Amino acid sequence: MENKKITTSLVAGLLLATNLFSQELSTITIVSATKSEQSIKDITSNVDVITRQDIEERHFTSVIDALNSLPGITFTSNGGIGSTVSLNLRGSSNNRTLILIDGVKFKDHSSISGTDISSLMVTDIERIEVIKGAQSGIWGADAAAGVINIITKDAKDGFHGFVSTEVGSFDTHKFATQLSYKNEDFDLKFDAQKIESDSFSSQAIRNQYLDVLENDEYDNTTLSLKGNYYINDSAKLNFSVVDIDSLKAYDSSGTNDVLMKNDSNTKIYNLGFEQKYKNHNISFSLEKTKTKRDQQGTTWGVKLTDNETTNVELSDTISYFDNDFLLLGMGAGKDEMDYTKADRTSNFASNKTKYFYATNSNSFGDLILTESLRYDAFDNFDNKLTGKVGAKYNLTSDFSLFANAGTSYSVPLLINNINPWGSTNFNIEPETSKSYDIGFEYEDFKFTYFYQKVDDLIDWYDPTPLNYFNNDAIYINQDGTSKFEGVEISYKRNFLDDFLLSLSYTRLSAKNKDNQYLARRPKDDFKFGLDYYGFKDLHLNINGEYIGDRFEQLDKKGTQTGRYTVWNAVANYTLTKDVTTFLKVENMFDKYYQVVDGYASSPRSVTVGLKYSF
Repeated sequence: MENKKITTSLVAGLLLATNLFSQELSTITIVSATKSEQSIKDITSNVDVITRQDIEERHFTSVIDALNSLPGITFTSNGGIGSTVSLNLRGSSNNRTLILIDGVKFKDHSSISGTDISSLMVTDIERIEVIKGAQSGIWGADAAAGVINIITKDAKDGFHGFVSTEVGSFDTHKFATQLSYKNEDFDLKFDAQKIESDSFSSQAIRNQYLDVLENDEYDNTTLSLKGNYYINDSAKLNFSVVDIDSLKAYDSSGTNDVLMKNDSNTKIYNLGFEQKYKNHNISFSLEKTKTKRDQQGTTWGVKLTDNETTNVELSDTISYFDNDFLLLGMGAGKDEMDYTKADRTSNFASNKTKYFYATNSNSFGDLILTESLRYDAFDNFDNKLTGKVGAKYNLTSDFSLFANAGTSYSVPLLINNINPWGSTNFNIEPETSKSYDIGFEYEDFKFTYFYQKVDDLIDWYDPTPLNYFNNDAIYINQDGTSKFEGVEISYKRNFLDDFLLSLSYTRLSAKNKDNQYLARRPKDDFKFGLDYYGFKDLHLNINGEYIGDRFEQLDKKGTQTGRYTVWNAVANYTLTKDVTTFLKVENMFDKYYQVVDGYASSPRSVTVGLKYSF
């Protein structure tokens, strides 16, 4: 019956945006689908891309804002900018989605809901690639729902840069600058961004006015350095360093908690080498991500966490025939995490893995086939063999069919093992999943049906829930199967020369092993945008989102947090060839809503900005 309901609802939907706005598909290349650079037209996987043009025209503040413009992605947030955020990709939670920054894994084992991306601000991003469906056959653990790769810009020939400033509601100030230089021997790019905001209270009783509560301020400083040294025409060394320092006040004990602050620092390092020789493209990378958190003001529970992820990888992309390639790779990784509680007790956990993978892609005229296989050997649990197959057939230049199927797994977070709120458990096994999607594209219209089932779901279990002091709660694998299925429909069209319409609709059914609907997932999600380019120096945009039924508790129980629409608008104006300005209004009709019951969402806000490029 549920499948019939979903199918019936498609007719009402015909709506969804791929956010490829005015760019031709043939000009967009993707690296995350197969770990090799390919035209988006040659990829079988279900892919969405947020382009540089999208980012520059919409003026997203955070990566969360940008991702929320895509179909199949929703968020829950415990307050305003910088607050803890959980991402749901096709209904699956954070820990089943792999987050990458320029291909480097961004993972925090100390966050129980998976990697928190609330500190990732939009800083000179070239594009964001979202590869949906099982990707463990290519990327390994944590890619059961998909992969999100945030790719930053490269330096251009000569000396370039910009400075920009923004001011907005909640006493928000943003300053950013970039300097870059490139010649035939090397290139170097430096970015710096500072955001300060008084924001608003994280917690709020439903329908309570925020101006009577204290503000939970936010401070973020992001620095990055990226460069290449060209040894010769076919070899280069590359490196990147990212430093993210943030401080977020939040409410723990009530709406006027003025003591609690999350002080977080993340450092991301990458060193790589690339050599092209005949039909080979050999690459080597050494990657490290370190995240430290200090819960300032806490008098119980976890005070400090320290998380470190290291990975080394060697791969060779072997081209053969005209458009075919075979990718072979191997690597090793290590995850480490420790915590210290307010009472100074502490614990530590780690996990090591070695892996081998292969991906093959062939084009047979109008038919494209891709196959991937990966083997991971772990220290802490059984080894895993996963795979993925994909096919795309171009019936005409405007009409294509595609299908993908794969197996995946998600390893336990280390904090699940050492559990500072209860009992430790080092016998947790990885979640396993199988998924597929199938669909078609016709001109500007795209339809996808997706299905995923997850076995051995890792969840919290308290045998004595009424006793808060015996510390017997534990993370375990739950018997049974959770299921995620639904449809995504997208439509994008230029009309009357100067208008661009983009629409998206997602219908989701997410149920646990007991056939209960999962909490905090909207059943229907409709996103829309309309751009006008008819003025010489002025671009106008209206965009928004409708959230359908969404409940705070399992099985459609608890507070209804859906059934609302939020409208936004942006105006961009070019003053000179080097100077641009913009005005952005979010939630312009001042709609009151809460994504999570008891936690505030932003009222109407206004931002103005100015940018000088050279």
